[in-house]
Amino acid sequence: MLDQAFQALADPTRRAVVERLCDGPASVSELARPFAMTLAAVVQHVQVLEGAGLVRSQKIGRVRTVQLDPAGLRASESWLVARRTRAEHQLDRLAAVLADQPTEAIDRSQE
Repeated sequence: MLDQAFQALADPTRRAVVERLCDGPASVSELARPFAMTLAAVVQHVQVLEGAGLVRSQKIGRVRTVQLDPAGLRASESWLVARRTRAEHQLDRLAAVLADQPTEAIDRSQE
């Protein structure tokens, strides 16, 4: 599911849809307004986001309303946070090593 989420978010239109949904649920017509594309194309983008578990939609009568799916977003966020935490830990270790070196050695290495 993680691969699908990142693949879905690779598209700028789908990222814009997710951004809009951060403000709250919206109909497909509302989501389509800022784009120069058909409603059918927007529905396809929504279906990709749904398939990735990032949004869910509900059709009542003729109106399809789309909203974010927090569980899907949390899975992607957890993966990113774990990577960021590892990178920050490595940078903290590097900073500690550099802090233990005499200033002269650091200055000479920059020449």
